[in-house]
Amino acid sequence: MPAAKPYHHGNLKEALLASAIELIAATGPRSFTLREVARRAGVSHNAPYRHFRDREDLLAAVATEGFERLTRAMAGGSRRASPVNRLRRCGLAYVNFALCWPQHFAVMFDSSWNQAEYPECAAAGEQCFHTLLGLVRDCQAAKQVPAGDPLKVAYLAWSLVHGISKLANAGQFPWRSKAAVLRFCAFSIQNEKRFGRTI
Repeated sequence: MPAAKPYHHGNLKEALLASAIELIAATGPRSFTLREVARRAGVSHNAPYRHFRDREDLLAAVATEGFERLTRAMAGGSRRASPVNRLRRCGLAYVNFALCWPQHFAVMFDSSWNQAEYPECAAAGEQCFHTLLGLVRDCQAAKQVPAGDPLKVAYLAWSLVHGISKLANAGQFPWRSKAAVLRFCAFSIQNEKRFGRTI
């Protein structure tokens, strides 16, 4: 076990977040303590309280970081692509994020703590969803998705890629490589006929 070290470096918060991600990978988002995070970071057991009130506060920081990364990924498609192709790329970006950052994904969507108690986290999640909703509205304006309630279409699109992400991370697909899962995702999005009619 590494010896506890006093707080003396300027990147303690980042070190604690990195240690939390490692610990979540090993135990899941529900079974770790701040003391263990501190031990893995090589700092004293009191050091985390300089940045986080408790375990849930640290989870909120991990989730916020995840939502911010996911928003950037979903919004990162070329503006020169058609709206419907940007929406498809957004879906692929969502699944790719889940495969690359499964610990963040688990904290964002599978934790038992109340995200509503953490306004920064709730705002990051809201921004993420509104990125998807904006792409749906762009598709409707371009008549590439029928007019109607964009919220229903956004939830349908989210359900498709979220389901693929959860199944892939749980090892429920016969394909183990990220590339194979993304090919399946692209196929599913391309052939999702329900996006082509009002629901």
